[in-house]
Amino acid sequence: MRILFAEDDPRIARDVTESLLAAGYVVDHEADGEEVWFLGDTNDYAAAVLDLGLPGMDGLTILKKWRENDRSFPILVLTARGSWSERVEGIDAGADDYLPKPFEMDELLARLRAVIRRSAGHARPAIVIGEVKLDPKLMRVTVRGVPKALTPQEYRLMSYLMHHKDRVVPQQELAEHLQGEYEARESNAIEVLVGRLRRKLGSDIITTRRGFGYMISTEDAGGAR
Repeated sequence: MRILFAEDDPRIARDVTESLLAAGYVVDHEADGEEVWFLGDTNDYAAAVLDLGLPGMDGLTILKKWRENDRSFPILVLTARGSWSERVEGIDAGADDYLPKPFEMDELLARLRAVIRRSAGHARPAIVIGEVKLDPKLMRVTVRGVPKALTPQEYRLMSYLMHHKDRVVPQQELAEHLQGEYEARESNAIEVLVGRLRRKLGSDIITTRRGFGYMISTEDAGGAR
């Protein structure tokens, strides 16, 4: 899944970016507030991790402008500001969660998983569809309790489809969440990944809707092999 990460402190930016990549996310990092606002206003993200103290345009202004423009992806706010009134203002402006600095990386990742999970309508930590289970914390997919060895790209594709179960996801949307803003995208990359996943997980796991995209259906996933 593709995450927008906005932070101007070089050390924090490096540490968080490395942790997000290690957790299986695709990360677009930006330090300038104006550029952060533009990226979030023109791209489809699974979530944003947004520092409030950005140069150019502060995080609270960015947050308000995104919500005014109906940008609905979940937003986890980071801030060194300790005032409860500022936290309330951020949540009232449309933030989904708040994490004060300094923070533990495990907590940031847990909160990020939670806001993404809730935004997709999933309450439980693991997503189960038929005999397929995805554990975002362990970055593991199992079929009938058997772990499957997936590459990072295969896991990302499977994770995105399972978070958006019963919805046909266009190929372009999948490509945007598997690769970063500035990475070259091969035209047949999604078809190749889907083919590999079908061989590893079962041919009936992922349904193709020709001309529309791919989906994982709660009705079809029960017959996984």
